[in-house]
Amino acid sequence: MSESAYPIAIFFAAIFTNNILLSNYLGMCSFLSVSRELKTSLGLGIAVIFVMTSTSMLNWVVYYKILEPLGIEYLRFIVFIIVIAAFVQLVEMIIERVSEVLYAALGIFLPLITVNCAILGVSLFMVIRDYTFVESITFGLGSGIGWFLAIMAMAGIRQKLKRARIPHGLEGAGITLIITGMMALAFMGFSGMLQIG
Repeated sequence: MSESAYPIAIFFAAIFTNNILLSNYLGMCSFLSVSRELKTSLGLGIAVIFVMTSTSMLNWVVYYKILEPLGIEYLRFIVFIIVIAAFVQLVEMIIERVSEVLYAALGIFLPLITVNCAILGVSLFMVIRDYTFVESITFGLGSGIGWFLAIMAMAGIRQKLKRARIPHGLEGAGITLIITGMMALAFMGFSGMLQIG
């Protein structure tokens, strides 16, 4: 990354112009499945922000302070997934104790954060782009917020669609994918303002 890239620019670019979901299409499985209800979208979105920010910090430390000095960078995929899995387990235990209703509503999708490619993608992008520690934190936080905004917007739209007349062939996944494409186009409108990577 060039010296002109400041953490604040990385943060806003990760939310809008390089949205991990709408620009890179990472994390689509849980996005499409959980975005039916606002409450579950809110819970999962907050969990994704927490896990994405925390794991980007930890994975930066693990990569640059352990893997790279030992010359075992090739293990980053496995190690990153282990760190992500540990954090997801922590989030799952917290949600189960705080809100059993939310825990039951999220169901299988909460453990699936472990294999959410958006979270792994953030850790890999931070290494590929050679971010500093602070840049990695802002990138992780911005990417989490961008994913959160996308799922909340989709949940709001899908709530409205329950009362709309949709052609039979487009119900369910069809209309959801069309709306996701439109959201991606809308976020592309910001691309002239800020770019990273």
